[in-house]
Amino acid sequence: MINLRVTGRISLRALLVNKMRSFLTMLGIIIGVASVITMLAIGAGAGQKLGEQVASLGSNLLMVFSGSATSGGQRMGAGTEPTLTLGDAEAMRKELSAVAEAAPFVNGVAQAVYGNQNWSTIIQGTTPPVFEIRDWSVTAGRLFTWEDVRGAAKVCLIGTTVADNLFGAIDPVGKVINIKKVPFTVIGVLEKKGESPDGRDQDDTIYMPVTTAQKKVLGGIFADSVRLIFVKAKSFDQLGEAEEHLNALLRQRHRIGPKQEDDFSVRNITQVLQSAEQMVRIISLLLMAIASVSLLVGGIGIMNIMLVSVTERTKEIGIRMAVGARAADIRFQFLIEALLLSLLGGALGIALGIGLSRVISHFADWPAIITASSILLAFGFSSAVGLFFGFYPAYKASKLNPIDALRYE
Repeated sequence: MINLRVTGRISLRALLVNKMRSFLTMLGIIIGVASVITMLAIGAGAGQKLGEQVASLGSNLLMVFSGSATSGGQRMGAGTEPTLTLGDAEAMRKELSAVAEAAPFVNGVAQAVYGNQNWSTIIQGTTPPVFEIRDWSVTAGRLFTWEDVRGAAKVCLIGTTVADNLFGAIDPVGKVINIKKVPFTVIGVLEKKGESPDGRDQDDTIYMPVTTAQKKVLGGIFADSVRLIFVKAKSFDQLGEAEEHLNALLRQRHRIGPKQEDDFSVRNITQVLQSAEQMVRIISLLLMAIASVSLLVGGIGIMNIMLVSVTERTKEIGIRMAVGARAADIRFQFLIEALLLSLLGGALGIALGIGLSRVISHFADWPAIITASSILLAFGFSSAVGLFFGFYPAYKASKLNPIDALRYE
């Protein structure tokens, strides 16, 4: 019967005789395991960050832009033609059963001034439902109301970036800022939202009632229209129905004939972001596959060194067989040596992978999520590689003829 404890001790001693060679043999496994863990951690972090950005946009979201992507065969930019109105948004809210809320949007860039501080930022005009659609709330003060919209009140909400640059440590609520020489009372500060999926700072903005933005700040081609409308479906399952119905509603309201192109365009943000999440998963799997190549290379290195070891220790094998060791004992010993190299390499690779993940996360400002499943996967794969590539040298050693082995010089 094979004594696992004795065989393990003999194998470990054999590896320690050539420490540097054993370490270099393990290097491929170390790099492979570290690469797999790092790729999985960065991929999981990317998925989490994308999920946070999805949450900052809102759920079950459709965006309806003024103007079409193409017109008469000519490519146009969405939002370049003033075709949507406040009435369109109101009709969506009241007439479409699959729509929970709809909020119009106009925007532009302007300078905000408080005392001797000024800050150039994005001015956005909208209506109260936007806060439910985008899941936004305030950290101080209050949101504006329908009464503010109907009266084109000169009130505004500011993002945390604007608050930091205009007010510093001062509480902004109740203070008056000037935008295009029009005084606005700050009624609240929105909670921090971070970057949007396209990398824009969502906190570097000022929100005000849409009517106020149209009449007192932005004007221009969107004085009587809106650039886009955010639409929230009642559920994820009703997204398709909501999109279909609002297309029909807008074509009817804009008197668009059967053969005429839409003068608006609709984007399903949820589907776009689901596609982005799928892309992140595919890229993560691709990187992990590339990293796994290092494990295979490490396995080939183990097989190569084990074959050299069998040749170097041929006489030792012959002596062991002469004193009673069976072929199975010799095969098991060399298999254990290969497995020890993989396990030690895997353990060092895990430590290196965790360290690399944290370093990348620190410098790239990107979360790295290390899970127990990723560690077990990398460790299990490296062990399997060691056993697979260690079997042939072990088999070759066990097939040696004891007399020939004893004569070997």
